Amino acid sequence: MARIENPASDLQERVVAINRVSKTVKGGRIFKFAALVVVGDGNGKIGFGLGKSGEVPDAIRKGIEDAKKNMIQIALKGTTIPHEVIGEFGAGRVLLKPAPEGTGVIAGGPVRAVVETAGIKDIRTKALRSNNPCNVVRATINGLQSLRTAQQVAAIRGKSVEEILG
Repeated sequence: MARIENPASDLQERVVAINRVSKTVKGGRIFKFAALVVVGDGNGKIGFGLGKSGEVPDAIRKGIEDAKKNMIQIALKGTTIPHEVIGEFGAGRVLLKPAPEGTGVIAGGPVRAVVETAGIKDIRTKALRSNNPCNVVRATINGLQSLRTAQQVAAIRGKSVEEILG
């Protein structure tokens, strides 16, 4: 039986951070690598993964595989996000604010990687508290996942979009 693969060639992959860890043994030090990777289709689908290996390319490959398994769909409003939100994970906290068209992506390292691979063109962000890339990426994805469009809110409340927006 042939397994049908989803064509994932349209996905953008961004390596956010590579961490080298060492273990001291009798003969010296053993180095291993952990790669934090973000994968997105540029149209609201995003995922992140952490790959660990003795070699950097293997760690990145494992991270990409992990990211593809953990993809989520986020709500977009044109080129920006529907509303302001704060994403939290551990000590990481990220403020995400919608911006008018033409503003561009105003974001630091890990947040920029997530936002750009998700396909958001106009946004203002600020990473608060932690600057640990892993926690910042998780906080950003948490914030993006909690976004709701007016249509989604109206459907949940059983009202029309006009009633919600006033």
